[in-house]
Amino acid sequence: MTVTFSDLHKESGLMALNDFLSGKSSISGDQLTKDDIKVYAAVLGEPSADLYPNASKWYGAISAKLAPSFPGKAVGVRIGGAAAAESAAPAEVAATDDDDDLDLFGDKTEEEKKAAEQREAAKATTKKKESGKSSVLLDVKPWDDETDMKKLEEAVRSVELPGLFWGASKLVAVGYGIKKLQIMLTIVDDLVSVDTMIEEILTAEPINEYVQSCDIAAFNKI
Repeated sequence: MTVTFSDLHKESGLMALNDFLSGKSSISGDQLTKDDIKVYAAVLGEPSADLYPNASKWYGAISAKLAPSFPGKAVGVRIGGAAAAESAAPAEVAATDDDDDLDLFGDKTEEEKKAAEQREAAKATTKKKESGKSSVLLDVKPWDDETDMKKLEEAVRSVELPGLFWGASKLVAVGYGIKKLQIMLTIVDDLVSVDTMIEEILTAEPINEYVQSCDIAAFNKI
């Protein structure tokens, strides 16, 4: 199944990537692949560990893997402007004949293992306090199988609150031809109450034209 990421140079794109990587170490499967390299190339810099902890950890892991393959000393470059940002995230990355010759994800050397251990030790000693954010998975159910699920999702995403960031979503069959919307969101705990949002917005007029009920399927502190 193809996974699509867009606007990775914007906060919304990074938030979607961060939500997707929750509980995962790579884009596809259990190991880093060329899919990770494609997405990595589209991200302009290391995501903030405070705002995007999952994406930041993933980005650091790929950087650590790539570093030994490019031993030259970097002087540092910057990419500015919206056009440059969009060109950094092509829809497709052309494969070359040399793809199989460059093994970016081979076995770790002793130096790499030692460096990884040192990084983990440094993280343990400098671990920051809780960011005050939570990742939430909502189950949004329609009235029946005739409900327009596209309009339902548009109505849900139309909710804008300070500290609320919508993420990835998918439709899940529940039976009798009815599908529910599963959608990820990240909230700043001090600014957003999910229970209040469900009761006073998502299941109230005018959104309740499409939404019959809304439940919290998962709630995790970041």
